[in-house]
Amino acid sequence: MISVQSGGCKRRTKASSSSLSDRQEGKIKLVFLVATVGITLTVLGVGTEFWVELASSKNFYNNETCLAAHYGLWKSCMKRLWVADVDPERETCGPIDLLGESNCTYFKIYTTGENTVMFRKMPAKNLTVTSAMLAIFSLFLMVMGAVCIIMAISKGVQFFLKPASVCFALSGVLVFLSLIVFHQSVLSFLASDHSVPLHHELSWSVICMGCAGTIVILAGVLFFILTLPYSLWEKCLPNRNPNSS
Repeated sequence: MISVQSGGCKRRTKASSSSLSDRQEGKIKLVFLVATVGITLTVLGVGTEFWVELASSKNFYNNETCLAAHYGLWKSCMKRLWVADVDPERETCGPIDLLGESNCTYFKIYTTGENTVMFRKMPAKNLTVTSAMLAIFSLFLMVMGAVCIIMAISKGVQFFLKPASVCFALSGVLVFLSLIVFHQSVLSFLASDHSVPLHHELSWSVICMGCAGTIVILAGVLFFILTLPYSLWEKCLPNRNPNSS
């Protein structure tokens, strides 16, 4: 009879040790808020077409108008600007936010398989698709990590923190891989035809993705730290008793 009661006490102690205290739950909610910022930036970066901006020489076509463009994972936009609006000290057409006639189209490589031609150049189809798929899969992992955290908070257990940390850390790595592959696709695009010299620069959508990748990796590391049975701060800097000799 005594052994049964002691076994029950052990089971209750084990169950209570895996449950979340109010302090732990507050830390998890705080880190989850940080991860939510990363997820939001990823959605913003994936959904916008300002990954790279392209600009030809402002006097390449005629003395009145010049062409600039920008594109992302799904969509490209050509913009005709007035040369008179361009800074006289600037050699290329732009910046892209000047007033002008804009024509935006979605990439047909995802539907009919046709490639897009801009400035007589064609983006590398395989690299563009690979970059898009990596970005989408990273978003999927972020959602899975968010679901794990919601389950951990609602159920009050630490079990879901480890898979959430893996999901967020891996999604951040995939974000950076997507950026690397996209940059290679831009370089391949520029090298596809040298008849039209272009100036290119990565735009704010890429900055959003870079910040998002850093944030979700940090969130994944913090979630993993919260799963440890001890405090790293106390482990690295143990409390010293001032009365001890």
